[in-house]
Amino acid sequence: MKSGEYLTKSEQYAAVYNKGSSWVSSLLVMKALPNGLTVSRCGFSVSQRVGKAVTRNRVKRLLREIIRQVSLRPGWDIVFIARSPASASKYAQLRESVEALLYQAQLLMRNDEKVCLKTN
Repeated sequence: MKSGEYLTKSEQYAAVYNKGSSWVSSLLVMKALPNGLTVSRCGFSVSQRVGKAVTRNRVKRLLREIIRQVSLRPGWDIVFIARSPASASKYAQLRESVEALLYQAQLLMRNDEKVCLKTN
């Protein structure tokens, strides 16, 4: 994801928290809200319950890398909220959790959709 594809302002987070739909796993909570743009933007919330600064930053780095590698449907603001068990989880566990939540919310782009977007 590019720098413009992240949620940066507290108002953006508040809108997703207040109006967005939620999906839950053992490691993460995902909230999503349509944004009317041509790109999807992501934000990450990792509270002190997850651990100290080093642990929180590790979780955020892993989540950013996972989001960078998946294909999201355009037009959504998404916030991932880490739960306490995320601090002890490995990359593969977090990736599985993120992909499962995105699949439940139908926010993963399918291969045939990628082809259509590239040709247009």
